[in-house]
Amino acid sequence: MKIDELPALANTIRRDVIEMLVRAKSGHAAGPLGMADIFATLYFNVLRHDPKKPNWKYRDRLVLSNGHICPVLYATLARAGYFPLSELKTYRQLGSPLQGHPNRLDLPGVENSSGPLGQGYSQAIGMALALQLDGNNAQVYCITSDGEHNEGQTWEAAMAAAKYRLHNLAVIIDRNNIQIDGHTEEVMPLDDLKAKYEAFNWHVIEIDGHNVTEIIDACEMAKAVYEKPVAIIARTIPGKGVDFMQWKYEWHGKAPNEEEAKKALKQLRTLNGRVEQDS
Repeated sequence: MKIDELPALANTIRRDVIEMLVRAKSGHAAGPLGMADIFATLYFNVLRHDPKKPNWKYRDRLVLSNGHICPVLYATLARAGYFPLSELKTYRQLGSPLQGHPNRLDLPGVENSSGPLGQGYSQAIGMALALQLDGNNAQVYCITSDGEHNEGQTWEAAMAAAKYRLHNLAVIIDRNNIQIDGHTEEVMPLDDLKAKYEAFNWHVIEIDGHNVTEIIDACEMAKAVYEKPVAIIARTIPGKGVDFMQWKYEWHGKAPNEEEAKKALKQLRTLNGRVEQDS
């Protein structure tokens, strides 16, 4: 997909997320909306993958460690052709493969089961190490949140990745400064996050997580770095595109009601002053 088409696709994914949440009457809003640009860019420009062959040996792997933002993963996978868009209507319904946290056995394109924070990070390291041992040059991208860095397992994993020189691993950190019960710097301060990762012997790149060119350039840089894992600290706006959700930690784990969803969808149909049609 052309670079200038990616922001519109990300906005479509945001609308998918809102529609999923209001139908389910539960789920997480802020993180999925904030990460839509990154997911759209990864699946439609960066990742080497094939929806028709989801288990292709040489595919790049995307590991979602903070599994609660799965609405953006589900919407992106559906838009990429891994399963019908109509499946999104079943989000969080009994018997649906689209549950509140992903199960890798339920949906094509889902690389890992996630829920407990910190564990996906370790799974990504295992995948990256296994690929190196197999001589497979596929890249592993691990999506993690800033609040997830409260988990000790995250830092143990970061040490292990540096020890094994996992140059085929890029960890993308959603640095939106919120978590379920407050702002990260009040709950458990993380800054200077860049300096922390550099002290763990990682190569660190900081980007605007809504700038698709910066996202692409960072991922290309990650593939060029040798003998070190790469941390991409992506500054994002939680609730991006919906004015009453933006920057409010209360929307971390909250779904909109019908009236709020109508307002959100109206805002998201306007992109750069242009009214978009439903797709």
